[in-house]
This record gives sequence, C-alpha cells and structure tokens, in this order.
Amino acid sequence: MLRLLGSQRRLCDGISRRDLLHIGGLGLYGLTAERAASLAAESLATGGELRGFGKAKRCIMLFLFGAASQHETFDPKNDAPAEIQGELKGIPSALSGVPICEGLPLTSKITDRLTIVRSMTHPFPLHCVAYALSGMPTYTTDIETKPRDPVHWPYFGSIADYFWSMSGTALAAGQTRVPTPAASAVPLNGSAASVTGPSTEWTPRHVGLPWVFNSQVDDLGVLAGPYAAFLGQRFDPVWAKFEGKSLRIAPKARHEQPKEYSDPYAAVDPDCRFVFDGAGRFAENVSLDRFNLRRELLSQFDAARLSADTLAERSYSSNQGRALSLLTSAKTREALDVSREAPTLRERYGHTLFGQSCLAARRLVESGTQFVSVFWDAYGTYFSGAWDTHQNHYPRMKQYLLPGFDAAFSALILDLEQRGLLDETLVLCMSEHGRTPQIDSKPVGAARHHWSQVYSMALAGGGTHRGAVVGHSDRIGGTVADTPISPKDIHATTFHLLGLNPHAVIHDQQNRPYPIAGDGQVRHELIA
Repeated sequence: MLRLLGSQRRLCDGISRRDLLHIGGLGLYGLTAERAASLAAESLATGGELRGFGKAKRCIMLFLFGAASQHETFDPKNDAPAEIQGELKGIPSALSGVPICEGLPLTSKITDRLTIVRSMTHPFPLHCVAYALSGMPTYTTDIETKPRDPVHWPYFGSIADYFWSMSGTALAAGQTRVPTPAASAVPLNGSAASVTGPSTEWTPRHVGLPWVFNSQVDDLGVLAGPYAAFLGQRFDPVWAKFEGKSLRIAPKARHEQPKEYSDPYAAVDPDCRFVFDGAGRFAENVSLDRFNLRRELLSQFDAARLSADTLAERSYSSNQGRALSLLTSAKTREALDVSREAPTLRERYGHTLFGQSCLAARRLVESGTQFVSVFWDAYGTYFSGAWDTHQNHYPRMKQYLLPGFDAAFSALILDLEQRGLLDETLVLCMSEHGRTPQIDSKPVGAARHHWSQVYSMALAGGGTHRGAVVGHSDRIGGTVADTPISPKDIHATTFHLLGLNPHAVIHDQQNRPYPIAGDGQVRHELIA
C-alpha cells in the first residue's frame, strides 16, 4: 500500500518550518486576492500579443531530482579557478562559442536544437520539488514530505490536464477565472483521459514515469510535487510502474551509506517493461475471461441501481470507466511497450531506467498523451538523492549520472525530430535548483551543495528557439549576470505555448484565488 503521509524526518537540508518562519504563514503564502486579480487583468492586456501561443500540442517534462549541477551540465566555467571549474571541463558544442560539460558529448551535438537557460534563479536552496513544479511563491521543507498537505498548489502538469478536461472552453473565451473544481473521489491512479474512440481505445492525458515519484526508497517515502492538490486526485498523473531487473551497483552517494544498491538508473535488463500501476493492469490471478465475467456482473448491478443515480454514483461510474479502459485498451498498453522499438533505437536511449522512460514518453505522446512527466528520483534510500551530490560528486557524475542522462536526452530530442514531432512537442529538462560554484573538497570524491542563486535548464521544441542561450551567470556560475528567470516564468511560458492562458486564476473549494503560474510571466526570450 502506498503511503502519502507526513514525516517528522528532516530532509538533507536540515531545515525545518521554524527555520523559515520569516517567510510567512502557509495558506496562500501571502498571495493576496488583489495580486491575483492584478495578474488576471495583466493577462487580458498582454496575453494575446506574444508569439507562439498554442504552438505546442503536448509536453514532456524531465525532472532531475536532487538537483543537477550547472557546472557539470549546461554552464561549465573553463576560465574559472580550479576550485570552481572542477574535474570536468567544457567542450565545444553545435552552437559556436557555447561549451557544455565534457560529460555530455552526445548532448553537445544537439545544442542547435535547444534553448539553454543559464540564469534560472529562486530564493530557496532546498529540496523543493513542489515549489519548482507549482505556482506557490514560498516554501518550507516540512511540506516536502506531505504530498497531500492542503497548503500545496496544483502541479502545472495537472493544471494543463484540468484545462484540457474542459476542452479549453474557459480559456478560449479569454476568461481568467476558471470554475471551482468539484471535490473528487477518484483514486490515485484515476487521472482524466483523452477519449479517442471506444472505451477500449482510451488514452490518459497525463502520465507519470517511471513510478510514483520517490516511491522506491526505504527510509522516507513519497514526496510532494507532481500532484493536483485541490483540483482533485483525478488530475494527478496516471502513474506507470517499472518492472525489470537492475544490473549494476550505483556509486554510493554517501560513504556512511550502510548498503549499496543495484540501481536501475545505472543499468537495466533489456527485458524491462512498464505497466500502469494499480488500476492499470489485471491482478496476476485474473484471466481475461474471468475479468470479462466480473465486468458483466458489474454491469448487471449497475442496471439494477439506475433509479438511484446520484451525482456521487455518476462520479463512481466515471472512475470505473477509466479503470476499465486502462485495463482493456490495447493502445494504452502498446504505448508503454518499449520492446516494440528496434533494439538499435533502445540502445541509443540507453538501457537505463531514465533512458527507457524517455523512450516510453515518446511513445506515449505519439499515441495521444498530452503531458508526460519523467522523473529521475532517488532509489533505494532517499539519501542517495539521485543528483544530490553532497559526497562522491565526481564518481557519481562520471560513472552514473551524466552518461545515463546524455544518452537518453539526446536520443529523445533526435527521435522526436526524426518523427516530425519536435515542433509541436515541448520538452523541458528541469531541476529544483543548482549546486554550489565552490567545490567542497573535504568529502571523498568532492561535493557540490545546494545552490539556487543561479542554475541551468534546457528546453526544446514546441515553439521554443532552436539553438539559443538565454541569460548568463557570472564568471564562476554563482549569481545571475543577466535575464533572471524563475520556475514560475517557465510555468507561464509552458502554459502559453500549450495554448492556455498563463494568467488564469483557479479557485479552491473555499473560493480562494490561485494564479496558475503564481507570479510567473511568459518569457518571450524563450519563444521562437
């Protein structure tokens, strides 16, 4: 059973709610109704003037939990002192004068398809996935371990799903106030869907890979971030589940780590697969004939209670329909079946969990899914931290993190392009923050710690520039030199490119206003 409960453990930041009382209370985090109304008014004046509106028909969001170092990805500092530059230098890329880390040789060849942002910034050097993925304006680490805490704002992928569920009518008319969502009783895996034909060809609009975020750790549990909050659980991602054997021990994240883990992010057996978790597949002991018998009995019970067809029952029937469709849809099952791809293509993505997840994401958007969230999260122990390199920084970057990312990311961009999908598919590669410019040489293998004053991300397709660098950090990669961009700006720009009003305001059940991208603004610098 999946637990979505709070935890009294501190995250690796060692910061509690009390440490951040100066930020202010929770609730709306200080975002007033007046500010919300102001944002809505601004959208009416400027929303239609920016190019690129609706250019993207779908989105793939890649999230490197931990988070990734700007120096060892998209913003190397070859001219900085050794204690800044570190063991990995920058190499030339397909963009003249734009080096990227030598650990990303394949990605260096596709930079002419990317928009690289080197000036991401926000004030919270914490593990703050929910902050990075929603409009909430401030954060504390306490709520990172409480995915269903009522203070959370909806994940921007869930907001897109919510709007698509209404066929865009609220935004197409230029409205900024979106109807309050009805309370939802849909289970965790009961996300809304695109009905593309008969019930057996149902396609989920919003899918999460490779499993429920941070669910494969022994010592902390599921973290906040990719959930729909007050919109209701039907707008959570439909979570896939990875099934397969890992083949390689990952380098330890911490030397006091009591055990090593055979980590699927390091290497997986080619026979691996993805299925839809929970309601997304048959129980092992249920044959198709037995399932059809159960379905017939259920339909008889349904017919017997039609006279008592209440609103709650209609919702229940809708949920049943989604679950049945996931179980019986050949299209949905085939979209997750990466074994249908040529072995040479699977090899290009890399036989790692992240590589095969990116391949599954491409298959899903090709089949009709509109938003796919792919996470590289912690495995085995939360304190492995994925990209959270407080120790053993260089062994993990060289042997584990960079090779797996390089193969998967470059293959995804080229595969989308070769299939004619890139122009209408927005790809976002994000982290919750960056890492310190100064290398900490005390731990074995060195370390870079949390840093949010400046960090990097990459975008591709969906109306963004091909071959551009937006913003710059200073000479050591420690602060923004020009064009500061916040995670909320990325959300607003994503909504705009997806054809959604980035300044629409949704209201919770208490009628409190929530601008869907917080105080973010569409960044024209990112749009072609």
